[in-house]
Amino acid sequence: MQKNKKKTLKMIPLGGVGEIGKNMSILEYDDEIIILDCGMTFPDDDMPGIDIVIPDITYLMKNIDRVKALFLTHGHEDHIGAVPYILKK
Repeated sequence: MQKNKKKTLKMIPLGGVGEIGKNMSILEYDDEIIILDCGMTFPDDDMPGIDIVIPDITYLMKNIDRVKALFLTHGHEDHIGAVPYILKK
């Protein structure tokens, strides 16, 4: 008889924690990932040549087959501004 595998819910912030803008978190449950928001922010003065700053999506790219949905909480740039850049990936 096989024991039930314990499933856990993980919430992983990819941006927007302790900063203004770049809001993005993922909810990971079993083998599925849901993205919550996809924001951007503008560069600081010490970032010459950079037009916008988006969250680091390395983890999402490594697990792209597990991504099931993208939910946007509202339409401000800090929550939706990175959508066109992320969808290209």
